[in-house]
Amino acid sequence: MKNKIMFWGFVLFCVLSTRGGLTQDVGALISKDIFERMLLHRNDANCNAKGFYTYDAFITAARSFAAFGTTGNTNTRKKEIAAFLAQTSLETTGGWGTAPDGPFSWGYCFKQEQGNPPDYCVANQQWPCAPGKKYFGRGPIQISYNYNYGPAGRAIGVDLLKNPDAVANDAVVSFKTALWFWMTAQRPKPSAHYVITGKWRPTGADLSAGRVSGYGLITNIINGGIECGKGSNPNMENRIGFYKRYCQILGVNPGLNLDCAKQTPFGQ
Repeated sequence: MKNKIMFWGFVLFCVLSTRGGLTQDVGALISKDIFERMLLHRNDANCNAKGFYTYDAFITAARSFAAFGTTGNTNTRKKEIAAFLAQTSLETTGGWGTAPDGPFSWGYCFKQEQGNPPDYCVANQQWPCAPGKKYFGRGPIQISYNYNYGPAGRAIGVDLLKNPDAVANDAVVSFKTALWFWMTAQRPKPSAHYVITGKWRPTGADLSAGRVSGYGLITNIINGGIECGKGSNPNMENRIGFYKRYCQILGVNPGLNLDCAKQTPFGQ
């Protein structure tokens, strides 16, 4: 009987390990204390998203994407978490050059595009806009346009075409849209996940365009048309600033090729 118990205990351990139940959980690498340290000022009184982006919402959303933060060795996994939070921190930052604790302590200050943004609706038979709805930037990745809200919603089981405001009202949904974008390739672009975990390999055309593996390529994926191939510019440099800070907190080397200054944007 004792041998049988030991055997089935071993089997259960293997199953849980494979699924991420024991050794591959995102929460094992980023505790609530570390999360709070990274996004230090997100609940500042002047931040539009005060109280919205919680650690529990992030972990819950991350666990819905089995490969996120669980692929590769510990260093690779930490780099993916750092890269995701860095890119999304730039998209939602409320920091400035002389901000308390530095500009890279102010990620996740906003949950939706400020001002009076347009509706971001374009003609699309597969993902038609719902009457009266606007698809401006919301959430950590500032997901925009009906052709992104539609497939993101389908992937996470929420009709975001009819209810785009869910991205700004439900923190788990909000994080899930950002993780969907992170994990999903949109040709000719690879997924950010594929790049940061070292699975992406450049083609001859990529090499000719200066596109090499590294954090800079993720910036190219997210906003290459505006920030890449134009030398140094503030947004690109600030994305790197967030990434370096988060890597330092997680105790991991950020790696090479952090910028996209000489990279041709995808599709050009």
